[in-house]
Amino acid sequence: MAETKTISVLVVGGEATAGQPLGPALGPLGVNVLAIVNEINRITGDFKGMRVPVKVEVDTDTKKFTVSVGTPTTSALLVKEAGIAKGSGKPNVDFVGSITFDKVLGIAKIKINDSYAKSIKSSTKEVVGSCVSLGLKVENEDPRQFMRQIEEGKWDKAITTFEKKT
Repeated sequence: MAETKTISVLVVGGEATAGQPLGPALGPLGVNVLAIVNEINRITGDFKGMRVPVKVEVDTDTKKFTVSVGTPTTSALLVKEAGIAKGSGKPNVDFVGSITFDKVLGIAKIKINDSYAKSIKSSTKEVVGSCVSLGLKVENEDPRQFMRQIEEGKWDKAITTFEKKT
């Protein structure tokens, strides 16, 4: 009877190697580690430089494998989209950059399936909340004030328009 082994790891998008953590985990299963690494790099290429959760399922009898990839964290997506190196050490005082509302909406769309949010508006609020902890402004405004604007409905038209486009 075929047994399936599952290996879950975090890899840097497009930069997986046969070394740690994949090689030692996959080697004992007798699979072609390089083929798996190449598949992971192909799938995660869009997430270059970001840590991405990856799950590899291996049929130990046939040595066939499947690779499934999750999405990077909201913070990693924000850092990439804002073009900053990292978040602020003092997010309530020092802001490290600003991001457009369109980019916030794009990240909200990516993350909605990994979230408890039931609407794109709720997912957008979660992303803006992450901006608070990173010290990242939204549309050059403090993200807490921007959150109030979302709650007051100021951005409802933009959100509705975005939903119709996607």
